[in-house]
Amino acid sequence: MSFLTKECVARWYPLKPHEKQQALIDSTTRFNVVACGRRSGKSEIAKRFIAKKMMENPNAKYFIGGPTREQLRSVWWEDMQRLTMAKIFGERAINNSRLTITLPNGAMLALVSLSKPERIEGTDWWGGVVDECADIPEHAWDAHIFPALGTYNPTRPDYRAWCWLVGTPDGLNHFYDRAMEAQQPENTDWSFHTWKSAEIMPPEEVEKYKKIYSPMQFRQEFEAAFEDAGGKLYYDYGKDNWTTETIQPNEQLLWFHDFNFTPLSSGIGVIRGSDNLMILDEIVLESAVARQSAEEFVERFTEHKNRTILLYGDPAGRAGEKHGHQSDYTEMERVLRNNGWEVIRQVKAKAPAIIDRQNAVRAKICNASGARSLFVNPEKAKYCDKGLATVQTKEGSTFLEKDSDYQHITTAIGYCVDYIWPTRTDRKTHNANPEPTLNYY
Repeated sequence: MSFLTKECVARWYPLKPHEKQQALIDSTTRFNVVACGRRSGKSEIAKRFIAKKMMENPNAKYFIGGPTREQLRSVWWEDMQRLTMAKIFGERAINNSRLTITLPNGAMLALVSLSKPERIEGTDWWGGVVDECADIPEHAWDAHIFPALGTYNPTRPDYRAWCWLVGTPDGLNHFYDRAMEAQQPENTDWSFHTWKSAEIMPPEEVEKYKKIYSPMQFRQEFEAAFEDAGGKLYYDYGKDNWTTETIQPNEQLLWFHDFNFTPLSSGIGVIRGSDNLMILDEIVLESAVARQSAEEFVERFTEHKNRTILLYGDPAGRAGEKHGHQSDYTEMERVLRNNGWEVIRQVKAKAPAIIDRQNAVRAKICNASGARSLFVNPEKAKYCDKGLATVQTKEGSTFLEKDSDYQHITTAIGYCVDYIWPTRTDRKTHNANPEPTLNYY
């Protein structure tokens, strides 16, 4: 047996589905909505299911759809080559540029990015899986995927293509709508399947994630709960997050910004203990620019002994740096360095997803284990306190309800927290791979 054959055979290690997983595997319903917690085996079951279908049905065409080409490559591509045994056949079976696998029996699998959902059209599909369904475009199912599954083939007049819609809830968006649709008794073409991560993961792993996720986010990510994102954004923030502590002369200062808004708002904090973020001051200036904010900082902290500052904020604040113009960061750093400060800029190359930044702050305010590690001095940092206490989101959305004076400082806090304590490290902020238009005939 060759090395590649051994690798493919080993990939089919024994799997013992629990009752709810087995119900999905045995389902004969055309459309299955699978809303489950993370790391609970939903993708593994889908991978094995579609690989078996390819082996059993010569000349059949199947797809796996996902939010981006990059996500499909990282999660599905190599694994499906092993599960379908395509690695044994090499270039005869695997097309790396088109992300297709064709087995000796003629069965074909295509990985299709749904960032442009029209790519799914034009092929006589037998069935498929939509992964990370909550992250695909809202209109993708009704306008493109469902119609593509209805392609009529006169050689199989009674056949109806099937689809699994797999994912973890993300608010009350279109994935929620599909889940509700699947649970209506009259929709006999649909069925709904769900289970929690705790039904699969070891208890110690579950406890670990409770410490880094907020209660709502934990329910959503690991208990597959559809949570309403509307209302108060930081719903767990309150008096338990208040402190009377003040900045000490030798402490490392963290300064976080959200640029180009009035008032120009920034928070100033320190880290105490292992991971407590203490927001103990702020600078809020009407009709100001970044340079003036830096001058105010220098004046306020003239006597501070630790002269190193960590700078956080919006990646958009770097605008102009590639064209010889001074950015917000450049102007502030120049003022700070001219006054004896060492500046360390800690800004991501790409802005984090809004929901990831918000979830990172929620988890610091209060995690799923009930521990708090973000504290605000409400006398010294009044804008930070009121922002965390009052900022609202639109119903069913991560976007803020209205442009208030307080929302920008909470965004600034988010840039800092997401940089140091991100709760989601697997989500990509952009797609580095080009996505060609494909025809699978």
